[in-house]
Amino acid sequence: MTIPTVAEPRTAAAQAARRRSTHAALERVHDAISLLSREKLPVTVATVSRRAAVSRTFLYENPEARNAVATAVANADQRRGQALADLDDEREATWRERALNAEDALKAANTEILNQRTRIDELLGQIRDLQAEWTEEAIQRITTLKQRVRQLTADNRTLEERLAAARSNLRFQDRRVADLEAKLADPATIT
Repeated sequence: MTIPTVAEPRTAAAQAARRRSTHAALERVHDAISLLSREKLPVTVATVSRRAAVSRTFLYENPEARNAVATAVANADQRRGQALADLDDEREATWRERALNAEDALKAANTEILNQRTRIDELLGQIRDLQAEWTEEAIQRITTLKQRVRQLTADNRTLEERLAAARSNLRFQDRRVADLEAKLADPATIT
């Protein structure tokens, strides 16, 4: 009967050590979950197991660890869902804004097109009015006069070029005459 009394303290010590080990493992699990949440990394059994240095079996068999992981996964899924919903709302707002901008641009373009069509109609009307007032003979005479103006402008330009060349020649001749007069005035330079 002495054997059972010796075994009881050993069993109690083993159970206490197991409780401490389990408690330490649970603390590591909670710390790993907190760290993954802060780093915004996905919370899965595998990542918690690696970060907490516990087996997956421990996470599945220990009710407190299983609940902690399940709660963290649910929270992460909820945050991810909320982030996706926010992103969808943001994209929808962006598309809504683009659609409104496109509508404004379309209205402005239609207004501009209408203004241009009105201006084109006015100009076409003026052309028709001018064509109605002028006879074919008057149009031919204006065309002939325009050609004559172009010809006279070209002739004028040619005459101006000739005049500039003649003035240049005259300046050269004046200098030559001045040099010759200087030589005649000074008999020592004549050889």
